[in-house]
Amino acid sequence: MKIKQENCTGCKKCLKYCNQEAIYLQDNVAMIDRNRCVECGVCKRSNTCPRDCIQSEIKGVYESTKQLLSDPTVTNKVTGVPGRGTEEAKTNDITHRYSEKVFGICIDMGRPGVGTNLRDVETVAMALAKAGLKFAGPSETPLSAMMTDLATGKIKEDFLDLRVLSIIIEGTIERSQLKNILCAIKSVETKIDTVFSLGIIAKSDEFSENQIRSAAKRANITEPIRGKANMGLGFKTEEVCV
Repeated sequence: MKIKQENCTGCKKCLKYCNQEAIYLQDNVAMIDRNRCVECGVCKRSNTCPRDCIQSEIKGVYESTKQLLSDPTVTNKVTGVPGRGTEEAKTNDITHRYSEKVFGICIDMGRPGVGTNLRDVETVAMALAKAGLKFAGPSETPLSAMMTDLATGKIKEDFLDLRVLSIIIEGTIERSQLKNILCAIKSVETKIDTVFSLGIIAKSDEFSENQIRSAAKRANITEPIRGKANMGLGFKTEEVCV
């Protein structure tokens, strides 16, 4: 994003719309901190500027990457999914990412008002890799396309200082190894400067709930009290055509 400074009157209306506090006044003219801006586009879409000074200016791979992970109106060309570019678990009835033999893990890092840099994302990803997480592939999640090695969770060096609104670390783990993942997450939670939420994904059966509760208890993590259910009502188009 950029501001046409020659037209700006310093009215400050745009400042309250930036959830990363990247817009500030200098000499009574609005400026954008390029390092803090995540290219979410909220300031532009709000139509708050009376003189239409706010312009979208996406140049190069780094700004386009920030936009893809921060602007829910933009679709990822590789995964074909808008928002953060991943189906995650909510369409497992047609993606079949998660079988009865594994737990899916999704770590939702950063949120509006907070954001995250990819260096912190790498810290968590590498800890999870050591604990046995198998990351989803680049065709499924944008983060994997930025990794140099899916076995270690290492992110390309020139992406580490990018700041995005939020991003999801996704993968699978053998059910017996869930405690290792939970302990790995606890080991890095004080080493990062952002917020995150943990999602554990399971195909429902007579064992999954008890396995999750047991692993959480052994890792000294508060038992989960809420979740989302995929009802399994989705079908690919070719499966229902007659």
